[in-house]
Amino acid sequence: MGSRLQIEGDESVLVRVTHSNIKSFSPEIRFSLQMTVEAVKEKLWKKCGTSVNSMSLELYDEIGAKISVLSDNARPLGFYSPLDGYCLHVIDLDPSSVTSGGWLEDTSLVDKYTISDEAYGKLGGTFRKFKETLPLKQPPGQESKISDNYMGEVCADIKIWDRCEVEPGERRGTVKFVGQAETLAPGFWVGVQFDEPAGKHDGMVKGKRYFDCPPLHGAMVRPDKVKVCLRGIVVIFQSLINLPVNVLIKELYLPGQEWVALVVSTLHFQPRGCEFESPQEQGGEFLEGGSRGSIGNRLSTPG
Repeated sequence: MGSRLQIEGDESVLVRVTHSNIKSFSPEIRFSLQMTVEAVKEKLWKKCGTSVNSMSLELYDEIGAKISVLSDNARPLGFYSPLDGYCLHVIDLDPSSVTSGGWLEDTSLVDKYTISDEAYGKLGGTFRKFKETLPLKQPPGQESKISDNYMGEVCADIKIWDRCEVEPGERRGTVKFVGQAETLAPGFWVGVQFDEPAGKHDGMVKGKRYFDCPPLHGAMVRPDKVKVCLRGIVVIFQSLINLPVNVLIKELYLPGQEWVALVVSTLHFQPRGCEFESPQEQGGEFLEGGSRGSIGNRLSTPG
């Protein structure tokens, strides 16, 4: 069978190599037939650790029968007529060889370096020293508790239906929920429906629905991440009912948002004879420049 494995015209041979001391060592290695036995031993030394002078080689056929002993280092390997599939057995004759004792295969036989805990503690640059520089993490259940009213004051001015921007990313949306959330950490939360799918859910968090919105448009964020840009329509109507027009404008107007004229014109509401004083006199921020003027001149109704 070995002769059938031999490649015609090939000047090399592929043999399996075994070792007397290393039972798990069994690679297949290709050798040139022109290599001397000494050169073969040099190649094997680099792979198994047995020195050339302490190495004896035996050739076996594919059924385990011993063919010959490669005793002459000067002869070429081809002299012993090895074939593909044969076995080249390495015998280590050195009792103090690195391959003896079995420790190359069984690491439990290797003497381990040990150091006392006290001596290790005095060393610098160790992993223990590195761990000591890390922030101390409290055991589970002993973390500092967040107050139930956490950020309650921050969200006092945030109302449902307010238009807002959420950090990070200046994501714009509408406030749909303000309050405490039983499925989230203690404190106050703000539920926002984004204009674009920049959220994480549809208003349901951990099985609890806080508001309704399209998928991936909703998010629950802390109040300090929310910047109100435009008062909600609910707040506008409530204020229209309860407050005089001049107080309404001063209380609900947000700098940079010209929405008052839109609301008044939509409601076909045009106050008469209402004079607005300058911001310096009224303490408000309605008109830039602080000039006097009739609201009828500044807010027009349709038609």
